[in-house]
Amino acid sequence: MLAQEIIRKKRDGHALQIGEIAQFVRGLVDGSWSEGQVAALAMAVFLRGMGRDECVALTHAMLHSGRVMAWPDMPGPVLDKHSSGGVGDKISLMLAPMVAACGGYVPMISGRGLGHTGGTCDKFESIPGYTTTPEAALFDRVVRQVGCAVIGQTADLAPADRRLYGIRDVTATVESVPLITASILSKKLAAGLQGLVMDVKCGNGAFADTPEFADTLAQSIVAVAGGAGLKASALITDMNQVLGHTVGNALEMREAMAYLTDPSSRESRQHAITLALGAEMLVLGGLAANTAAATQHLQAALDNGAAAERFGRMVAALGGPADLLERPDAYLAQAPMVVPVPAPRAGMLTAMDTRAFGLAVVELGGGRRLPTDRIDMRVGLSAVRPLGAPVAAGDALALVHAVDANAARQAVARLQTAITISDTGAPWQAAPCVLARVPAEAMPP
Repeated sequence: MLAQEIIRKKRDGHALQIGEIAQFVRGLVDGSWSEGQVAALAMAVFLRGMGRDECVALTHAMLHSGRVMAWPDMPGPVLDKHSSGGVGDKISLMLAPMVAACGGYVPMISGRGLGHTGGTCDKFESIPGYTTTPEAALFDRVVRQVGCAVIGQTADLAPADRRLYGIRDVTATVESVPLITASILSKKLAAGLQGLVMDVKCGNGAFADTPEFADTLAQSIVAVAGGAGLKASALITDMNQVLGHTVGNALEMREAMAYLTDPSSRESRQHAITLALGAEMLVLGGLAANTAAATQHLQAALDNGAAAERFGRMVAALGGPADLLERPDAYLAQAPMVVPVPAPRAGMLTAMDTRAFGLAVVELGGGRRLPTDRIDMRVGLSAVRPLGAPVAAGDALALVHAVDANAARQAVARLQTAITISDTGAPWQAAPCVLARVPAEAMPP
């Protein structure tokens, strides 16, 4: 069938057949579909949508456009977690070794920063020597021996998705729920998973900025995953403030390592979401009977040092320093200048433009404007105050880590306008960390 006829069919609101979707995906890989044709079909899907069966077919076709991993003879379930992206979202850094310490195997293929949100792959690249692009045999060995390995997407996994995403990014079709769903799941299925937990961030610092959009995306991912044979559940979590205390690659890595080793450093919201996602993973993988038992298992892995031990082994196995946990200052680069963001008045923090916090880090050099940009791992924010905190005039709302005084000054000005300070005692209530849950569909026997 001609490409233009497939485009016309979707443009007019009709469902595409499996063969038509397969032809489109082949065209993505072999170049027989031009960029204009790919963009036209993406826009047609954006405007007309896709049914579940269409999205399952697109996911399968993109999955099989490249290498598909397999994990034969694995002694435990192969599990993963994926986030839709947030500001200060470092949960994967802690969660992979925690689940590994509880008997799961986590081959986490992570993404890079996008817009105002940070990327897990970038954060690991703040560790000297750590390779996010290991040979397949090394990746396999680390997952089997350590229980987890966090790497970046390789060129041979779902190559159709890579080309489609690049075109969506420049044609205003990124926000299509069916295309987001197929993009995420094709890569996760290619990793050979048996269970996936989706963390859909919702709020002013998230891609899904409304509860309605977050729910639609979560429902779509769980339903399409089930249709494609992957057991998946989703949590919708709050992203109306920075998650944890830090934003920025090396700074977030420091916070994650402190989380694994020092109970006093665990920011309460971040800890609650990490345990909730980890509990979902353990229950999906049959490693715990219920979320209460799973939560206890995860907490024990933190308390007895097993999770930290897995993290250290993973870092060393993938080329990083063996004593990173013991000597982070010897390896993680630090910005030459640290300045406070003074509160302009006394009161209570009641709102935060979280996206502006993420963009401030990008402006400091900690994110990308173009895919080819180099990231300065040193810069970012630390000691970010949570909503609900009382402040006096001049108190530090956060610390800016910058390369020079001009960059620091600009970040301070941006952040002072990104927070709302209300009179002490003004009505305010914290949002729950986990806003909603979408359970996994029953899988056929």
